[in-house]
Amino acid sequence: MNLLIIAPCLLSPFYVYRGPKEKEYETARRLRKLLGELGEEWQVLAYPCPEFELIGWPRAPASREAYEKLGMRERAKVIADFIGRVLTEEKPEEVVFLGVKGSPTCGVFHTSSSDPKRYPYRAMQEFFYMDKGERLKRSKELVGEQGFKLVKMPGILFEILTARFPEGLYLEFDKGNIEKSVREMQKRLEAIIQP
Repeated sequence: MNLLIIAPCLLSPFYVYRGPKEKEYETARRLRKLLGELGEEWQVLAYPCPEFELIGWPRAPASREAYEKLGMRERAKVIADFIGRVLTEEKPEEVVFLGVKGSPTCGVFHTSSSDPKRYPYRAMQEFFYMDKGERLKRSKELVGEQGFKLVKMPGILFEILTARFPEGLYLEFDKGNIEKSVREMQKRLEAIIQP
């Protein structure tokens, strides 16, 4: 058995902090189709969304540093422990981790960064009371106001996962380039089945 460990928002777009947009719907459609074609030698583990577990939904966009300040590292360790337990009990032959480019928690090679001292933490709670249109508008404003940058480093959860499970294959899905991400993922998974 091979195991694909996947960020839950890639399969179910409703976990995304502000609610899904078309790119999240398209990502989920394409990945569900790809997973359906993998065959019986694969199982899929969609771990709990770290950001949902810590803050709930909906929530304001936040950087890796803001989530660190909110206590994400401890929540991420609990999720990594769960993944570790599954790996210990199931003993898959191959393990592939699929994260999300730019995610503060689930970015594999790229995450979002900003100054945590400037972040308006009250916005997390305010998002709970906004409808989807308001959330989309305010999300865009917050990202601009906070000067979020894409930086080359893992999100909080994937920093922990790569340290604990260095033998895994790590892939990063870019929702900004869905076609390329799907092709790359398909190529890498097929290489495992037919070396």
